[in-house]
Amino acid sequence: MAAVTKFPEPLVFGLDIGTRSIVGTVGYRENNQFHIVAQCVKYHDTRAMLDGQIHDINKVGEEIVFVKQNLEQQLQGRKLKEVCIAAAGRVLKTATAKADYEFSENTVVTQEYIHSLEMLGVEKAHETMLKDNDTDVKFFCVGYTVIKYFLNDYEITNLEGHKAHNIGAEVLATFLPEEVVDGLYAAVSSAGLEIANMTLEPIAAIQVAIPENYRLLNIALVDVGAGTSDICITKDGTIIGYGMLPKAGDEITESIIRSCLVDFDTAEKIKTVKPKRKSIAYKDIMGISHSITPQDVYEQVKDTIDDITGKIAERIIDMNNGKAVSAVFVVGGGGKIPGFTNKLAEHLGIPEERVALRGEEVLGFVNIHVEGIKKDPLLVTPIGICLNFYDQKNRFIYLQVNNERIKLYDTDKLTVFDAALAYGLSNDSIFPKRGADLNYVLNGKKKFVRGKSGEAAVIQLNDKEVGMNHLVQAGDQIKIVESTSGEDAKAILNEVADFNETLSFVVNDMNVNCPKLASVNGKIESEFYQLNDGDKIEILNYYTLSQLMQFMDIETPHEVFVNGARANADTHVYENFNVAWIDKEEVYKNERFVQEDIVEDVEDEDQKSSSLQSVSVKKQSQVTNSLENNNDLAGRLQSQIKQLNETPTQISAVPTSVFTESEGKDEYIEVTKNDLVNKWIANTEKNNPNVDIHVTVNGKGILLTGKPGYVFVDVFDKYEFDLKNVKGTRLVQTIDGVEAQHFSPLHNGAVVELYWKE
Repeated sequence: MAAVTKFPEPLVFGLDIGTRSIVGTVGYRENNQFHIVAQCVKYHDTRAMLDGQIHDINKVGEEIVFVKQNLEQQLQGRKLKEVCIAAAGRVLKTATAKADYEFSENTVVTQEYIHSLEMLGVEKAHETMLKDNDTDVKFFCVGYTVIKYFLNDYEITNLEGHKAHNIGAEVLATFLPEEVVDGLYAAVSSAGLEIANMTLEPIAAIQVAIPENYRLLNIALVDVGAGTSDICITKDGTIIGYGMLPKAGDEITESIIRSCLVDFDTAEKIKTVKPKRKSIAYKDIMGISHSITPQDVYEQVKDTIDDITGKIAERIIDMNNGKAVSAVFVVGGGGKIPGFTNKLAEHLGIPEERVALRGEEVLGFVNIHVEGIKKDPLLVTPIGICLNFYDQKNRFIYLQVNNERIKLYDTDKLTVFDAALAYGLSNDSIFPKRGADLNYVLNGKKKFVRGKSGEAAVIQLNDKEVGMNHLVQAGDQIKIVESTSGEDAKAILNEVADFNETLSFVVNDMNVNCPKLASVNGKIESEFYQLNDGDKIEILNYYTLSQLMQFMDIETPHEVFVNGARANADTHVYENFNVAWIDKEEVYKNERFVQEDIVEDVEDEDQKSSSLQSVSVKKQSQVTNSLENNNDLAGRLQSQIKQLNETPTQISAVPTSVFTESEGKDEYIEVTKNDLVNKWIANTEKNNPNVDIHVTVNGKGILLTGKPGYVFVDVFDKYEFDLKNVKGTRLVQTIDGVEAQHFSPLHNGAVVELYWKE
């Protein structure tokens, strides 16, 4: 027996189990170069595989044995025990999902957090895939790619080491049905081999055809095999999508079968005729000999090529968010037929030179030590399968979760989290669940209070308590007690709104500070109000007049003026607004007294200084001046009436003629204040008809009509002045240059000034 040749370790055995053939490759990697030391191609004797899926496990197993033995002979007797394989994309499912994780406080992001985040993304992608496909078939994740990471909602390339409140990841995950994986395992096992690593054909192809530094570009890789065309798209440094089309080289072969009336193998020979040959001879199934030129062959299959490339282009555009890619690399035997790349470029609407076969130019790092083997697009996927071994060793392992046997697709970094997902626990059952958030709207902005976090799941691995990110291996025993939910969020009004702010008003020439009020769903609530989900809160920047009265414990009703204008209970009073009021009864009396036709001034200063214990009013006929010409007297009388209202004493020494029409010598009687008031009111109604007066306001003349007498606030009925929009710290009101109040009397010819002062 010949001596076994020594090769560097490990020596990698890769199998590309395709629809038309099985390609076995053995090699090793050294100094970034891959060396092929043995290779064998075995075409299927029967249609044991269709569209990339095994239909006859035993037959495929026999053909794998043939390839294995042939390679062992080339290796001078070295036995092959482990093999790397790739699954075709015919039944491949992909889904994209975004996962987020929020920390309770600013936290440094570690690899454990990143891995957990990625697994959350895979879980969400799995849920999306099942929902979109509406199937009960069990799918395994056989690979995933992180498209983007997010740090505090901003995109970032690497999360590790950063501090974050929340992190996110957008993940593209790929899935295969369990029966596909099991069929591959069964065929390989029947050949006496163990699977060292498993990947997907498009992942294997892209590893060779599109290097990392090319993936910043928007490029599509199309692996055109016999039964399927696998598609992979890169952009911005990552893989953004995997896809598959069940149309490839066999479609072209079948069109030749129909046009030339030959069997499958003969049609394959006709299809692969080299363009430089003049012609190729063949016999049809009737035994008749024919000769056909390569150009005639290409003419016969042009419609089929047009159909295949058209559908590939549609799939690329669909995967690339509705637009064509910048360039396309084509690998695999099915794409080698002349006209294929040109038609694909035409359907994509890009220049022909941007769609090209990838073979020798991407295999510069490959050294072939086998006679008769040349660098060709056919080698891209088989070499990629071997190279994938160095990046990850994938296989299925079995372990126990809560006494149930679980099968996992091993990536050499499986965690308890992966096992929990395979067992069927949802993310909510693993991680602490927050209670319901309390959502509300404050001054038009959406806000929320977080629910409290529950308890995390309790995990035991082989009777030892561990975390969710602890690594697992075959045969492990895992026990999981599900996580719990926290309390729902609660809050009272003063916890979400500031009740320390105040509003300042000017009330009867005094500054009054009032706390701001809060309206919840249109109703005023106290600071201890318990919030409900969906409440709409508004911190008011005003009081209504009735609220201000209530705050100041002022009894209603009142005659009230806001910035000089009459107001009602619902009038809004804003910061620095001026509010004034007097009792209605007092207003009534004052207006009547001001309107008194004939009155006598009280000149006795001694009587006034004694707080008006009595008032002497002489005979009515002795007073000759009217209200229009005696506003000073009316003003003093107004002051006396106010004091009388505050001094409920008996009034004496009033002449009887005040109450009678008798002539002659006055006789004095004692009367009460009310007697005097009633008599003056009667005289007013009898002797004072309505009068008109002219006044000047801020240089503009106005006419006041319709009343027996007028006070300052009557100006606002005729003179346009904005009282609602405060334009200064106080409102200045003067009559003839003297500061006036709201109820200061007006006389004919009065000069009024009215303005805001800073």
